[in-house]
Amino acid sequence: MKNILFVLTSNDSMGDTGKRTGFWIEEFAAPYYQLTDAGHQVTLASPKGGQPPIDPNSETDDAQTAATERFEKDSATQEKLANTKKLDDVNPAEFDAVFYPGGHGVLWDLVEDSQSINIIEEFAAADKPVAFVCHAPAVLKNVKNTSGEPLVKDKKVTGFTNTEEEAVGLTDAVPFLLEDMLKENGGSYTKTDDWQPYAVADGILITGQNPASSEKVAHLLNKKLS
Repeated sequence: MKNILFVLTSNDSMGDTGKRTGFWIEEFAAPYYQLTDAGHQVTLASPKGGQPPIDPNSETDDAQTAATERFEKDSATQEKLANTKKLDDVNPAEFDAVFYPGGHGVLWDLVEDSQSINIIEEFAAADKPVAFVCHAPAVLKNVKNTSGEPLVKDKKVTGFTNTEEEAVGLTDAVPFLLEDMLKENGGSYTKTDDWQPYAVADGILITGQNPASSEKVAHLLNKKLS
């Protein structure tokens, strides 16, 4: 059994657009169940602690999956999610890996959160797996490796594509385009067709392209841990 830290956004607003956001429930539920079913212990944390906001668009009927339907019936996990630890109270040394679910919310808080940056840098320096899906690779924007260069430099990475962002009509709403940022930071960015499952691992760094990729990211993370 390994101890895995899940870090979720506390941000529920999409900049000054008036739109609501948060984390994408499928990107939490599918990895959570895959990893806990494998026998791992998962601790949930967020910048503000307590209940992290769920992106309302991830709760629509057409966004539901077997994992989200399981979550809807799982009062114990709902209670756990309602009581996430404050990120400032997390000791990275207590965990074997960290996973970030996506959703647009991360773009406005976790990207600039110094504790989140420190946690990822500590995990990477200790050669512990760090995993991200969909918009979550955005939190790597300011993360450095032990040489002081971007952690993603010369690493195989993926994440929500420019064309997927365009398809949901939020190109002008987001503070930066994830695909562009990863390339600008020196990442070796690859992708598959929009909305199709795709994930890559490069050493301890694991990234997935979109909500459909959450199970693939969890599989790669579970593989690293075992």
